[in-house]
Amino acid sequence: MTLKRFLILLFAANIIFACGKEPQKEAVKIVTTNITVPSSIEIEEGQDITLQLRGTTNITKDDRIVLRNAAGEDITCTISDLKDGDHLTFSVPEGTVPGYYKLYVKADGANNYAGAFDLVIIAPLKIEPDADTNIYGIVQCDGVGIPGVLVSDGDLIVETDANGIYQMRSQKKWSYVFVIIPSGYEVPRDGILPQFHQSVNDNVNTVDRRDFELRKVDNDNFTMFVLGDMHLANRNNDISQFNQVANTLNTSISNAAGTPYCLTLGDMTWDLYWYSNGYCFPEYLATANNNFKDVTFFHTMGNHDNDMNSVGDFNKAFRYTRDIAPTFYSFNIGKVHFIVLDNIDYNNIGTGDANRSKYVLDFTAEQMAWLLKDLSHVSKDTPIIITSHAPLSRPNGATSFNNNYMNGANSAGEVNMTGFISTLSGYNVNFLSGHTHNVFHRKHSNDFSEHNEGAVCATWWWTGKQTPGIHVSQDGTPGGFAVWEFKGKEFKHYFQSAGHNQDYQFRAYDMNEIKKVVTLDAAGGNKNFSTFVTDISSYPANTILVNVWDFDDSWTVSISENGKELSVTKDYAYDPLHIMAWTAPRSKSVDSPNFTTAKWSHFFKATASSPTSTVTVKVTDRNGKVYTETMTRPKAFNINEYKNK
Repeated sequence: MTLKRFLILLFAANIIFACGKEPQKEAVKIVTTNITVPSSIEIEEGQDITLQLRGTTNITKDDRIVLRNAAGEDITCTISDLKDGDHLTFSVPEGTVPGYYKLYVKADGANNYAGAFDLVIIAPLKIEPDADTNIYGIVQCDGVGIPGVLVSDGDLIVETDANGIYQMRSQKKWSYVFVIIPSGYEVPRDGILPQFHQSVNDNVNTVDRRDFELRKVDNDNFTMFVLGDMHLANRNNDISQFNQVANTLNTSISNAAGTPYCLTLGDMTWDLYWYSNGYCFPEYLATANNNFKDVTFFHTMGNHDNDMNSVGDFNKAFRYTRDIAPTFYSFNIGKVHFIVLDNIDYNNIGTGDANRSKYVLDFTAEQMAWLLKDLSHVSKDTPIIITSHAPLSRPNGATSFNNNYMNGANSAGEVNMTGFISTLSGYNVNFLSGHTHNVFHRKHSNDFSEHNEGAVCATWWWTGKQTPGIHVSQDGTPGGFAVWEFKGKEFKHYFQSAGHNQDYQFRAYDMNEIKKVVTLDAAGGNKNFSTFVTDISSYPANTILVNVWDFDDSWTVSISENGKELSVTKDYAYDPLHIMAWTAPRSKSVDSPNFTTAKWSHFFKATASSPTSTVTVKVTDRNGKVYTETMTRPKAFNINEYKNK
């Protein structure tokens, strides 16, 4: 081999070797944070935040602090001072709003989680509180204090003075303070959450300043979208199904009369799946914030929003009060006063799955004492909307109710249904609840009406998983939400089915045809399904059954045959659609399935003279709107007819 050929081969080999080598990757910096992040940080506007370092870190001043709000938006902050093992100081950009933030150290493009806290920003106004005060602050709008605004710690209710300053001597049981939003104002919002409450130090000897910012609005005319049980848990395809419900809600919000707001009725989450699926309040907020923009959600607490791994009513509510809202509070929108209460009482109930259902239904003495203080500031001619998760009563027949449904009161000061209604005597009250996943309306007296408003999740998202496109509750009510439209002190309300237009207010069945499909064969021969077969078979020949889910006594239902009015009676019935979309197919694989079709009270029936005659169903709602179906019979049952549009 010549020298020239040798050198060429050697050069080629070097090239191959060089090209075959893996390139050296630059090491990514892994940050040891060791930052002490308190649960609440209070600063004045423009003030830096200083945090203590528990030990040696490898943070440098070239790194950045990232604050992530509940909507998932990041705010990048510059480190202004750093002494390793001692403290870290960073600046907060102008325009940062108070709220709940997760804190990260950003190094080499990667976020390193350090902790979470409530950020409280106070105006640089010097206030000298009284000697016995341990919570104080200013309620202001555009830098000017607002007199006469009510502020509460869940026990006391105090009023701001002529300069908008409030102060109290609090026992700090709940470790928060909230402003009762006055008429004509709103509070800032963090994602969907209104910023009307702030955490405080639970040490009664610590003096906390907590300021509240209000903004002036004209909201005498507004629409409140009322959302019953969501039960989001990252199961049953619930997130994708919820997204579809959100499409209907967003359309309704866009078309709302006046300012839109949302009000939940509890069970936004599902306590069991906080742990098994890792889906709790932060995940719920992420789902909601992903679907809804520029609308405020007020929240009510449900039984499934309690922590099953804590002991007692107070401790079980901790995560809810930390992440969502107080368990009871009030606020004003326009001419209407809203009161949110919690009638799920876990008393001294212990931990674990087996204790999740051991709550009782009552209003605690603590809430009743606070409620009386709140009502003392409300004029008797002010309409009041009160929410709690569970209803006060529930139907137990076509026209009767169980008045002992809420019967857990067993201590001094606690009340059940009768005592609660008596407390509100003289006020014009509409009481809204969820919990049953069904719908009913009841007028207890001329000035107290009860509305059980149905469920967003319908049958816990099961029907949509079992029979895609069918989203329906155990009483046959479609999954959806209530819509309350207010003009001053006047209002009207109706139910909006998800995936349908506003005119979808009832279903009519030709029971001759329903009998052909509700059979043991439809349930795979499951003998436990015979209850439904027997019930459906008992209807006389030529029966027309109508489900009017939002019915109350101001509605009218008429059924005519070839122009002749038939005798219509109210019925306590099973809904055939729910039977065939969920109970029957589920019974093929499960001997005794959960969440089967329930008898409920918003059904009507009439008997035609012929199996082939034409029948007209005419329903007039509480607002005078008429809905009509002309049924050409026989009308075969077709499940596809009822699928979401």
